[in-house]
Amino acid sequence: MSDALMIRDLCKTYLVNKRQNHVLKNINLTVEKGEMAAVMGPSGSGKTTLLYTLSGMDTMTAGTVEFFGQDISKMKQDEVAELRLNEMGFVYQQMYMLKNLSVVDNILLPGYQSNSGQGKKARQEKDDLSRKLMHKMAISQIASNDIAETSGGELQRAGICRSLINNPKMIFADEPTGNLNRQASNDVMTELIRVNREGTTLLLVTHDARIAAMCDRVLYLIDGQISGGFSLGRYEGEHTLRERERRLSNWLLDIGW
Repeated sequence: MSDALMIRDLCKTYLVNKRQNHVLKNINLTVEKGEMAAVMGPSGSGKTTLLYTLSGMDTMTAGTVEFFGQDISKMKQDEVAELRLNEMGFVYQQMYMLKNLSVVDNILLPGYQSNSGQGKKARQEKDDLSRKLMHKMAISQIASNDIAETSGGELQRAGICRSLINNPKMIFADEPTGNLNRQASNDVMTELIRVNREGTTLLLVTHDARIAAMCDRVLYLIDGQISGGFSLGRYEGEHTLRERERRLSNWLLDIGW
């Protein structure tokens, strides 16, 4: 596998009440192309900051982040924004949808704004893709719904559709199952795993060992530093989940979870 992300000596510092708060400290990490990796750690350890900094949504204080060979740290803000739109996808714990648009229009909006969505023919292709994605996610029936008419689980699946509308190289997911019940969580993870198996690299933040056990590798972040990693290999289905979760939980206990 080649590298999707190569992070070297990444630091992120905030100034709070004239004091420096070092949220990320000399992070060194590689995520391979096609990998599905999870980041775990206690609240306040810097997990979300790490995700946002790696994707260019937040600026780094020091270090380098290479996204498929492109050095984000050397890019201008508008260049990073264009990279995010065209080559990255995002799934959040709390789905941010425009309330004045229908579900399908929320999915299509970044598609129409992207480089691959310019022109009548290209927009028609985005329309077709949105229908295919919603069908795969089993939410075709809510395409014209208002956001207020849609359940949390359906919105998460719509968020996955939106994250895929531009065929991203990588998806960043921040607690994608955090507000969902067990069945909705299973549905969302099934779709993320399917997307990963089709070739999209995934990096997700989670506090749930069961969710992390479905990933290829788990990284443990504490006090802004990665203190260890645990490889689980490819997830082969629910019949293997209990054993994977047991192994992961034992490692987490050993590392101080």
